[in-house]
Amino acid sequence: MTFDFINLFAFLGAGIGMGFGAIGAGIGEGYAAGKASEAIARQPHQSGAVVKNMLIGQAVTETSGIFALLISIILLFRGEGVNTLSQGIAFLSAGISIGFGALGPGIGAGFPAGSACTAIARQPGNSNLVTVTMLIGQAMSQAPIIFALVVSLLLIFLPNLANLAPVGIAAIAAAGICSGFGAIGPGIGSGYPAASACTVAGGFPNSIGKARINMLLGQSVAQTTAIFSLLVSLILIVITFKGDSFIRISAMIGAGIAMGMGAIGPGVGAGMAAGKACEGIGKSPDSAGLLNRTMLLGQAVAQSTGIYSLVIALILIFVVNI
Repeated sequence: MTFDFINLFAFLGAGIGMGFGAIGAGIGEGYAAGKASEAIARQPHQSGAVVKNMLIGQAVTETSGIFALLISIILLFRGEGVNTLSQGIAFLSAGISIGFGALGPGIGAGFPAGSACTAIARQPGNSNLVTVTMLIGQAMSQAPIIFALVVSLLLIFLPNLANLAPVGIAAIAAAGICSGFGAIGPGIGSGYPAASACTVAGGFPNSIGKARINMLLGQSVAQTTAIFSLLVSLILIVITFKGDSFIRISAMIGAGIAMGMGAIGPGVGAGMAAGKACEGIGKSPDSAGLLNRTMLLGQAVAQSTGIYSLVIALILIFVVNI
């Protein structure tokens, strides 16, 4: 009897992808709904505008869950493939990538949705400005899940992943871990400045231009480690690693864990710095230059641990050769 690697790991990957992929979006959407309820309790006559914004924000927050659903369906109905262990592990890794990769962006997109509901209730005349700011911030916060989606699709459809040596199998497993966990921190972190920008749009509309620039700048830096994770994942997928040494196998898995887990803290921390800077610009727009410089300096220090993780991951991939 031939062992069915294809269905075994594809079905497991589909379950992991959708199971974990539903967590972030559900939390983010619930956060937005909770803030909408708070806002309506304060200003019941603004319920229509608040509910409209809530639904728009929840729709964008749902994006990460939809991506998880897409990959899970592909894994369930991917058709026949080469029945090898490496192909099966590639399918499992795709599920891990999209499942964990959806956590952070789903939660992060909920922050600006909730903040926008509060801002609209307080300043209904600025509702359009608030909603536009929310959508821009949410779009940026979804970037890490797109990186995870790209990695998942590569793991499913690249034909050269069907027959790999044990070290290569470890590498593609590590790629899913790296891209999945690597999206969590940057996705959550990107939500902080987006939420602050929505507050500024509602309460300090004259400062929103500078606040949006700060938001986008802060989000870009917060997502640096997501880019590092994507880079390491692509290296693990594209380069053909040969051999069956247990040391090399553990080095590949270690590289994925180092960069994936190492991206969480810097992503969240850099987002916190950006959020506070954005709030400050709303209150003191004339200090925008000073606040931007302070934010970037603080984010650079916060991102240093992500760089350390990248260095260790690259050493594990290219230097360890036992």
